[in-house]
Amino acid sequence: MTILHSPKRLLLGSPLRSDRLGETLLRKRIALPIFASDPLSSVAYAPQEIFLVLSVAGVTYYSYSFWFAVAVAVLMGTVVASYRQNVHAYPGGGGDYEVATRNLGEAGGLTVASALLVDYVLTVAVSVAAGVDNLASAVGVVGAHKVAVALSVITLLTLVNLRGVKEAGVAFALPTYAFVVGVLTLIAVGLTKVFVLGDDLRAPTAGYEIVAEHSDLTGLALVFLLMRTFASGCAALTGVEAIANGVPAFREPKSRNAATTLLVMGALAVSMFGGLILLGQQSDLRVAERPATEILIDGVPAGPDYHQDPIIAQVAAAVFGDGSFAFVYLAAVTALILFFAANTAYNGFPLLASVLAHDHYLPRQLRQRGDRLAYSNGIVLLAVAAGALVYAFDAEVTRLIQLYIIGVFVSFTLGQTGMVRHWTRLLRTETKPARRSRMIRARVINSVGLFFTGAVLVIVLVTKFTHGAYLVLIAMPILFAGMKGIRRHYDRLVDELTPPPAGVTLPSRIHSIVLISRLHTPALRALAFARATRPDTLTALTVQISPTATRALLEDWARRDIPVPLTVVDSPYRDVIGSIVEYVRTQRRESPRDVVCVFIPEYVVGHWWEQLLHNQTALRLKARLLFQPGVMVTSVPWQIGSAAGRESRRTPVA
Repeated sequence: MTILHSPKRLLLGSPLRSDRLGETLLRKRIALPIFASDPLSSVAYAPQEIFLVLSVAGVTYYSYSFWFAVAVAVLMGTVVASYRQNVHAYPGGGGDYEVATRNLGEAGGLTVASALLVDYVLTVAVSVAAGVDNLASAVGVVGAHKVAVALSVITLLTLVNLRGVKEAGVAFALPTYAFVVGVLTLIAVGLTKVFVLGDDLRAPTAGYEIVAEHSDLTGLALVFLLMRTFASGCAALTGVEAIANGVPAFREPKSRNAATTLLVMGALAVSMFGGLILLGQQSDLRVAERPATEILIDGVPAGPDYHQDPIIAQVAAAVFGDGSFAFVYLAAVTALILFFAANTAYNGFPLLASVLAHDHYLPRQLRQRGDRLAYSNGIVLLAVAAGALVYAFDAEVTRLIQLYIIGVFVSFTLGQTGMVRHWTRLLRTETKPARRSRMIRARVINSVGLFFTGAVLVIVLVTKFTHGAYLVLIAMPILFAGMKGIRRHYDRLVDELTPPPAGVTLPSRIHSIVLISRLHTPALRALAFARATRPDTLTALTVQISPTATRALLEDWARRDIPVPLTVVDSPYRDVIGSIVEYVRTQRRESPRDVVCVFIPEYVVGHWWEQLLHNQTALRLKARLLFQPGVMVTSVPWQIGSAAGRESRRTPVA
């Protein structure tokens, strides 16, 4: 048992057999919090982004916010309807990547893949940072250590997901449903107070003033502001594609269950998004992009110590009362759902990475499931990338969100383009009227989705480019080129490893070299093993660093009467490895058609700390020799006492 074995089993649980994979498949009620927590949780920050952008022109422009909610709701409905076609047509789990690859070619597929990989990383970073912000509204000390708290949350999410998809779903289901119930209750109570009881809702910031950065916008400037506002509100659509990518994780019938989950997710997200926007209007809340200078309290700037509560907290204070049980409950479940919203990416990223690895566009290790049947390598890679972003951007939601949604709308647009081509191709050969009617209807839905998502993509690119989106547009081509390079490497490897028609030519002769530093038991064992292989020639080789030690070795060699010649190579600069490699190269130059086999005696120790007591010369030497053509390396291990004892403890007693 290694030093890391027990903590790993404690944190991740016991390994699962491969034939238990079916037990990890998800029911709809568990799949919803796993795959839809991101779009559901976006109602905690996407409505706020609308108010933040409108505040640039002043509070009077808040009156436009509800129309933006309607526009986002229409877009959400269109995208959900489009993806319901996707999951039926392509249930394999590749999502937009599979659609684009099959219908638009390799370039289209890799563009979608690079966009989604970037967006999944940003989903984790933005969700966790937003969760820390909401938690800070209830627990002030969190605001002073945002980065540390965010990185701790990412670590916790990673450990939960490494335990397996099903266990992660059960862990995240309760907070997700608690959040949905809390927000719907908030909206129901709030709307009842306003439109039934006639109460006047007042947010804690209702009496504050906002200093408008541009209070007299007209013409193109006003149009640009409205476009930017809409683009920010479209953050509510992030994560919708994760269900299409995760169809294989659903129980049978997979496609129908995924389509139903999409519909439920869309209905809940639209209801909560629109309700919060409306209550934000009615409660006269105030938010600003730079609250320290742009918010005035009694005519005085709020100052750097002012903490701007998220709008969901302000609305809850207006409806339930600041500090009430319902307020605290909503703040807690909002923070939890924002943390757990990252789970959408923790499922989407590894699944997509495994598909890309299967197609030889990413390292093969990402294709393999871990001992808990989760794609462990993909989960760890996502956590490292998201943690780096959180650290680099100081866990600031406003800075991170400018990079957001570019990738997802690139994916939406290319995916819908691929679906339109998919239905057009099938219609050329389909003759049955009923099936043609269904295909035509599906093509219309995907065409409408293409129009809307393409338009939004243009708006997002125009309005967010100078605010940080250019970084995403740099990262995507780098990923694209990297995946192309990985594919070229694997293709070249297949060509090189394919045996020629005549088979592999046998070497003319085998020259064996046994490396000797001292004449101890491991060295004698290596000599005995080399002799037993019956090579054409056998030589023992030592490198002279100290003439005295070499002389003692030669005397011991002669006294033992070892029937193998001992060659001494002088190394005036004490470069043992370089001297051995040069000797081997010389042997190869003299006989290019022959093979040189180098036998290396090695210690095997039983404790990690014992590794530090040895200089690892054998390891470094093997690394050098492996690059020499026509050279084979054979390790001859010698288990010292601690290693032998460790193995005996592992072996069960009969």
